[in-house]
Parts: sequence; C-alpha cells; structure tokens
Amino acid sequence: MLDQRSFRDILGRFTTGVALITAHTPEGPVGMAVNSFTSVSLDPRLVAMCAAHTSTTWPAIRAAGGFAVTILGEGHAELCRTFSLRGTDRFSGRNWAHTRAGHPVAPDGLAWLDCRITQIHPAGDHDLVIAEATEGALAEQAGPLVFHAGRFAELVA
Repeated sequence: MLDQRSFRDILGRFTTGVALITAHTPEGPVGMAVNSFTSVSLDPRLVAMCAAHTSTTWPAIRAAGGFAVTILGEGHAELCRTFSLRGTDRFSGRNWAHTRAGHPVAPDGLAWLDCRITQIHPAGDHDLVIAEATEGALAEQAGPLVFHAGRFAELVA
C-alpha cells in the first residue's frame, strides 16, 4: 500500500517549475506560490493550476474570477519562499507591475499571463482550476526556478 509520505516523496522526484498566482481583490493584492501549473490547450489558450482546500489565499483568488501568473526565474527562490508563508505581507518591499485586469505581476519574472477562471473541479484535497489566458508577455532572459525533491535546484546546461 502506498502511504501519503511515500506518495509525496515519489512525486517530489518530478521536477517542476514554480510560478506565482496573484490577484487584485477589493481588500488588496493576494498571491500564492505554486508548482502545480501547466498548459492545457492552445485553442482556446487554457492553463491549469491546483489550489489546496486549506489555502487561505485561494478563496480570494477564486472570488476575483481571475489571476495573473508570473513564471519565476532562478533568482526568485526568496520571493517564492515569501509567497509560501502564511501571515506575511507578500507584496511589500518590491515594485509590482499590473495587468490590464489589475492583477500584480513581478516585473523581473521570466514571463507572465493574465487569466480568467473558466472551470473549477474538486479533486481530492485540492481544486483543479482551468483558466483562459487573455494576455501575456515574455520578460526576462534567465534560467527557470525549479523545484525537485523538496528544494530549489538549478538546471545545468
């Protein structure tokens, strides 16, 4: 039988990128770091991400109806850690750009997308979120921030 710790350790061997999911809300900006982010479709332009039911940020993003995605680069480990902590002001001390929808994006990210939530599917202890990308751009030229076996890692060329 596969226990939860073994399952988590096995999946930790799958190297992922890291992104920030951010939204503008009436109460101010909110955001979270995710490594469960992927493309779904080119036509229409769809992406997916997963949000834990225990997340205190996801309900605000869900209510906003959309979000921005900032693809993080190799120099963003500390920013990612900040967005992984609860009870901290994740947006202070940095300059933020904003999408036309008002969602904050890190201007020094590798790329960004602005997205409109189209579907939410309960999936175990997470929600699988499908969103349509409405605009986006490439930004910096750098290596990606990657996550493997519970820690940040760098790609070796």
